[in-house]
Amino acid sequence: MTAEHLLRITDLHATVARHEILRGVDLEVRTGEVHALMGPNGSGKSTLSHALMGSGEYEVTRGSVSIDGEELLGLPTWQRAQRGLFLAMQYPVEVPGVPLEEVVGAALDARGASRADLHDRIVAEARTLGVPDELLGRGVNTEFSGGEKKRAETVQLAVLEPKFAVLDEIDSGLDVDALRDVARRVYALARERQVGVLAITHYARLLAELRPDRVHVFLAGRIVKSGGPELADELERTGYEGIAAELGIDELTVVQPLPDADPFGDPTIGSNPFADPLA
Repeated sequence: MTAEHLLRITDLHATVARHEILRGVDLEVRTGEVHALMGPNGSGKSTLSHALMGSGEYEVTRGSVSIDGEELLGLPTWQRAQRGLFLAMQYPVEVPGVPLEEVVGAALDARGASRADLHDRIVAEARTLGVPDELLGRGVNTEFSGGEKKRAETVQLAVLEPKFAVLDEIDSGLDVDALRDVARRVYALARERQVGVLAITHYARLLAELRPDRVHVFLAGRIVKSGGPELADELERTGYEGIAAELGIDELTVVQPLPDADPFGDPTIGSNPFADPLA
């Protein structure tokens, strides 16, 4: 039986350009569980994912993030990944000239894992997820469509089998078929390989395939309500405004920072012209 692991986030506060975005996040995810974190545009969901992985633009001012009691805050991103944390980004980056197999192989090397049968494993996962063989020879995400990028990220996730996967808007830009394929593979990884999943989204459509154990509502930088899958149904009926009214919450989103804030900060705040308006 696979050992159970625990990702614990406690009273996490974080700022972007000196503006507080995360305002006390508390969450526990165990391996084999699927959690959905749902919130409106601008609530700080993407800030949470970047803070967990240690992005330099996000300053954690208070709190703790640990796996099995080992503190991750203060560690560089690669060491957090080495300890079992994986981030599927909302906007996957291109790595020209470096094929996916080399990226995954380097990640395995960094944590002392074997590369045995790596090529065959990547090809098998790529075919399961509908990634054409010819894309595997390109640089990671180079000239990939939006859907191909998300499928390729899921290939990496499946081969690396981290303890915990944070999926930041993995449904963004996916058509119905791609959404189904990616969500079903992630669900299988949680159930069959005991990967703990935190799926960040504002689309209930993802949950039909992902079938989360727990759903959390995220408003103005913190989790305000948690429950089972039925909470997503409540959100469908009442919207975030209904949840906020029920709890007596005035703010749904983080306050806009001053005009001179970092233009490359969280795309859910400020005036980044490259930001997805649905972030």
